Amino acid sequence: MNPEELLTLIASHWPDIRAMLDDEERELLLARLEALAATPAEDRAIRRAVQGVRLALLALPPGHPVRSAVDGTRLAGPVWVASGLTEQARRLHARLTDPDPPADTAEPADILAAVRERLLAEPSFSPEEVRERGVGDADGLIHLDDPVRGPRYPAFQFTGEHGGPIPVVRTVNHLLLADEDPWGAADWWLSGNLWLGGRPAALLGHLPDDLLVGAASAMLEGD
Repeated sequence: MNPEELLTLIASHWPDIRAMLDDEERELLLARLEALAATPAEDRAIRRAVQGVRLALLALPPGHPVRSAVDGTRLAGPVWVASGLTEQARRLHARLTDPDPPADTAEPADILAAVRERLLAEPSFSPEEVRERGVGDADGLIHLDDPVRGPRYPAFQFTGEHGGPIPVVRTVNHLLLADEDPWGAADWWLSGNLWLGGRPAALLGHLPDDLLVGAASAMLEGD
């Protein structure tokens, strides 16, 4: 589970979260959400703020869906996180602290849906088109479930017009746990990266593979 999904889960379970936390624990969680909402667009700062939210949720009893999600939550897509996750945290904090939120306040699920829509709008291939490229083993490749078109493989993972998978893509996808969190991995590739100075997908073939692997590894070190 990635951080935006964790915030969506908090929103959906807020009534029982509020009941299970005492006043001090509840205020701490709200303060951590507020801190995340105010965090500047800096990768390490975002990771620290997300960790603060995770730690505040450890007060929930074992077995609670949100508590169970905490250990599996990881960070992907630094610049999208800065622009999308902090906005989601701001809206969530406003919703949880304002008994009568503005009518135009978007639900966290709406924000997540918009991100997924953006990712699905990127060039991609169907499973049939992937097989036509001679790919017999799609392990290590990101595929996203489009509710209209079915499974889609983002096109950046392949070389040229008819080529197969790019080896470093599979390496990075493994680091990003793309098999467990394909949306987070796709967002890392298709969002701007403060360290690399651009979208990793657009930098394939222009930067040494080691830099791409290093950028993905460095992002995960803060989890």
